[in-house]
Amino acid sequence: PVSGKALLSAAGVAVSYREPGRGVLQAVRDVDLAVRQGETLAIVGESGSGKSSLVRALLGMIPMSSGNVVFGGAERDRQLVFQDPVGSLNPQMRVERIVAEPLTVHAPGLGASERRERVAEILAQVGLGDEFLGRYPHELSGGQAQRVAIARALILRPELLVCDEAVAALDGSVREQILDLLRKVQRETGLAIIFISHDLAVVRSISHRVVVMYLGRVVEVADNASLFANPQHPYTRALIDAVPVPDPTRARAPAVLKGEIPSAFTPPPGCVFHPRCELATAECRSARPELRAVAGSKVACIKATGSASARR
Repeated sequence: PVSGKALLSAAGVAVSYREPGRGVLQAVRDVDLAVRQGETLAIVGESGSGKSSLVRALLGMIPMSSGNVVFGGAERDRQLVFQDPVGSLNPQMRVERIVAEPLTVHAPGLGASERRERVAEILAQVGLGDEFLGRYPHELSGGQAQRVAIARALILRPELLVCDEAVAALDGSVREQILDLLRKVQRETGLAIIFISHDLAVVRSISHRVVVMYLGRVVEVADNASLFANPQHPYTRALIDAVPVPDPTRARAPAVLKGEIPSAFTPPPGCVFHPRCELATAECRSARPELRAVAGSKVACIKATGSASARR
């Protein structure tokens, strides 16, 4: 079950990069969020939305320009699973050593037999038997490699797992197996998960709450049911409408995203989405909307009314 207390909270987080000759890239701008124990918080958006930079800042992997992050545990209690399952594993190590490596670093007092027992235990938890202990990464399928990566992340029994496009490189059946695995581990341990993805179908199946980012800013936050039933931001509606629906009888006029995401070196004034929004007015082009409560969501759009009919 999801607890009411925030395990990790962030306020006013900003991340910027200076590039010679180009200026300052504003990757993340003034983001607030929180994730609770037992919760899966999805962060979604197109490439360039800032979601990966945000999470790396939350984990302390890159410096923040401003803002603060409060986490209830130690550094070892936050673990990350990357998109490329094979590329994230050392090709010169066998599975046993790969999975045991965090224990070697953070629990050097463990004896060899206890360490091997912990490795076998966590591999069994992710659905891999002892026969995988001696294998190298190139001897694993994509799904098996991602299970090893998840086992490595879970061996320290973290409180927070961050999955950065962790199933994007996997085919449909393997993807669902990994999602089922994450749900199972969460039920058994109360693990909190931050799940970064551009795939709204996957997000719908695994998340409790969803944060929608565009050009470094949060444009909508809502629980899963509210967001997918009645999205309030035009960008969120367009992302959801882009998800194929296997129902030929369902009529829908999809919201089509026009143009490309603007440069983060020169973000547009006002609402960052206004150059691509068919509802944009002069006010949208001049005044930046703040997140406000509308119909179960928090949305940064002056046009949001709470009406489901806004979905065309």
